[in-house]
Amino acid sequence: MTTAPALPVSKAPSTGRMSADRLRALHAVRRLLAERPEEVHELLCEISTHRAAAYEIDAAVATLDGAEQEIALHRPATVDRLAVFMPSNVILYSYVLYLLIPALYARQLVFRPSSQVKDQMMRLHRMLSEVHGLPVEAAESSQREFLDDLSGRADVVVFTGAYRNAEQVRTRLAPGQLFLFLGSGVNPFVVAPGADLEAAVRDAVEIRLLNSGQDCLGPDLFCVHEDLLEPFTDALRAALDRLRHGPYTDPEADYGPLFYDGALEEAALYLARNRDRIVHGGNVDFRSRRLDPAIVVVPEVTPRTQLPEFFAPVFSIAGYRDERALAATLTTGVFTERALGASVYGSAPELVQALRRRTTVTTDTTLLAIDNGNAPFGGFGRMANYITDGKGMWTEPILVSKAVAEHLPRGRA
Repeated sequence: MTTAPALPVSKAPSTGRMSADRLRALHAVRRLLAERPEEVHELLCEISTHRAAAYEIDAAVATLDGAEQEIALHRPATVDRLAVFMPSNVILYSYVLYLLIPALYARQLVFRPSSQVKDQMMRLHRMLSEVHGLPVEAAESSQREFLDDLSGRADVVVFTGAYRNAEQVRTRLAPGQLFLFLGSGVNPFVVAPGADLEAAVRDAVEIRLLNSGQDCLGPDLFCVHEDLLEPFTDALRAALDRLRHGPYTDPEADYGPLFYDGALEEAALYLARNRDRIVHGGNVDFRSRRLDPAIVVVPEVTPRTQLPEFFAPVFSIAGYRDERALAATLTTGVFTERALGASVYGSAPELVQALRRRTTVTTDTTLLAIDNGNAPFGGFGRMANYITDGKGMWTEPILVSKAVAEHLPRGRA
């Protein structure tokens, strides 16, 4: 295993208060992103569309702006060492969420970049570390080596990625280590009677096409009332026809090639299996990694419906007739296990009430509209997110500072 050279340790935070030196370090990063974002934006455009990269920088700046208030609100205890398995997307936003903000209460931080974006993550870290000078260390090792050599000595371990991989990590940790898992969900997008179809279609395109569909907030399922199914699908088809394909560096491009390994192949396999249900798009060019946005109309969902997690611009649409039946389905089985977020357009009060017991719900707007890096986010599905200290387990919306304040055993703080 090789690691980046240890950075100078600025004044370590004390329980209940923040180091002024570390706040200044965060402010320095904030100034870089707000005033001189070009170099960071150029790097992000290697793995994200021009628009997605700009959105990510804005979200990072907003989160840094809220850092001091977040820590003052939750008052996490000082942590000696925090280890992070970083995700393969939104690398800047994740760097802020899981490393820079926790640096206000963690003495030492270490992370392992995802192998898919290792080069970009390491270059981003070098770029930012020159500005902040915080004790954030990068580990260039395998996941197994990172777990063996580093996270075993960490008070807090943050894992972002697939549930099956998180479970492998969890079973290797010692009692008392706080483990935070942040995964993904189905994120159903419901169009109910009374919905503003123009707004619903606009928002559906915005969130499903974010970074060409390569974002964990993208809905894997669109549920549309049968009376609205045809007009919604027709309007969506027209909206997709107006989109422009182009390279990630093109500020006018609405979507581009798929970057992540497996994303194109998995989407293509799904489209092949459902070829008779494709009503728009779906053309695939493996050489250029291009997949044109596809609309697939599937049968009405049931608790046994198995849905893939799309990391591609695929709109999987199912009609529904009864609000209560849909509420029962979306709060059962795999939908409960993958309960992260949901959006409801139109009038469906019983559905909204049922979903809110399980997940974060937005009405007449997308999950992007409530994205707040300084607040807990998620649902109550174990495959979407959970917290454990090796003894108890909590499935709840997660914010690292709040989880540390509420769940880290005091003996390790």
